[in-house]
Amino acid sequence: MTGLFAKRALLTTGWAEQVRLTLCEGKISAITVNARPEQNDCQVDSLLPALANLHSHSFQRAMAGMTEYRMAGRDSFWTWRELMYRFTAHLSPEQIEAIAALVFLEMQEAGYASVGEFHYLHHQKDGSAYDNLAEHSDRIMAAAAQTGIGLTHLPVLYSYAGVGKVPLEAGQMRFGNDVDQFCKLVEQARRAASALPADYQVGIAPHSLRATAPDDLARVLQVQPAGCPVHIHIAEQPKEVQEVQAGLGARPVEWLLANAPVDQNWCLIHATHMTQAETRAMAASGAVAGLCPITEANLGDGPFNGATYLEAGGAFGVGSDSNVLISLTEELRTLEYSQRLRDLSRNVLVQGEGSVGRALYTGAAKGGAQALGRVAGEIAVGKWADLVAVDSTHPSLCALTDTQLLDGLVFAAKDEVVTDLWSAGRHCVQAGRHVARDQILAQYRSAISDLLAQMG
Repeated sequence: MTGLFAKRALLTTGWAEQVRLTLCEGKISAITVNARPEQNDCQVDSLLPALANLHSHSFQRAMAGMTEYRMAGRDSFWTWRELMYRFTAHLSPEQIEAIAALVFLEMQEAGYASVGEFHYLHHQKDGSAYDNLAEHSDRIMAAAAQTGIGLTHLPVLYSYAGVGKVPLEAGQMRFGNDVDQFCKLVEQARRAASALPADYQVGIAPHSLRATAPDDLARVLQVQPAGCPVHIHIAEQPKEVQEVQAGLGARPVEWLLANAPVDQNWCLIHATHMTQAETRAMAASGAVAGLCPITEANLGDGPFNGATYLEAGGAFGVGSDSNVLISLTEELRTLEYSQRLRDLSRNVLVQGEGSVGRALYTGAAKGGAQALGRVAGEIAVGKWADLVAVDSTHPSLCALTDTQLLDGLVFAAKDEVVTDLWSAGRHCVQAGRHVARDQILAQYRSAISDLLAQMG
């Protein structure tokens, strides 16, 4: 057992003072308020439930900054995608692992305790399968194990280039699987995960309604275990909405809710372009909206219909998606600011009266845990010890009361206020640094040097 003492902690009942937690086998086994620290306790300032990063393509971190040069014509998500395809053509398994390890380290130092890795880069450079179908999934799991981050691994079913079973393009061949091969890959990944910490699990991710088909989607869902996390990209771009409506006879969210068993185990990524009726129906389904505000801004996707969704009781979480910038505080504030810019209003994403920062933070903590199928998101007995400590004496926070602290964290602070982080009880960030930072950074720099040499 491990003891953890905090000057204050955000419990399910609100802020409490002088809080002592007992951690056992990665979970919170006891909570005492108005306690005293015991010998060998780790002592911190302000303790919060740590968020899950519910949507990541880790390999894209290495291309951050490479796509911000405007070429002739109008740039869009689709022109960015072509550049991304060219980048993926060069990546080796070793480089994928080294990049993922750096990404997971950066997530933990920013305050994320777990990640949903939406993983679609499966095959060799020529598109042929490895002898081990799950070669790259194994690399992601190795990176997670090295950093200690909690992992919900989400192998992606990517079979087509567009609605109507359009054949894959050259740049997509490393992604492609039919349903049978995909199910074998998932089974191999699950066997690998069974040898890792108990909080590691494998879900599935039908990439999108563009990259799968109704019969394939139905088949792959039928063979999944009960409670399996299911993530899918949905309604990210107007062009996507138009293609799905033309090919399937309904808008993406409308079609999915009518034709798939969408429930609390599902996470619908982006869901940017929805009608009011779709927004309310998605909220009522129990699924989590997987929002990635920094990437959605970077790619010009547009803002989520946040106010209507929250009014309908919808669950949400946040993810860093392309990982162009990994910052928990920036992700949450960009989510709120996107609503303010669209609506010409302030303090949008809170119901009734109250703290916007607290609504954003606690909402994302609960929704992210739900999306990853992870028993976390709150500081409570029986939950995984996904915990983050922040320094309330930092200049960006020191003038604030307890009730204002989360507003300060979300709107005024940077991730540097994070002092410590635990992923399922693993104390991975201490004094603001990941415990394996030096080794992981050296591995990343070596991998990038090799990658740039290959790219010429």
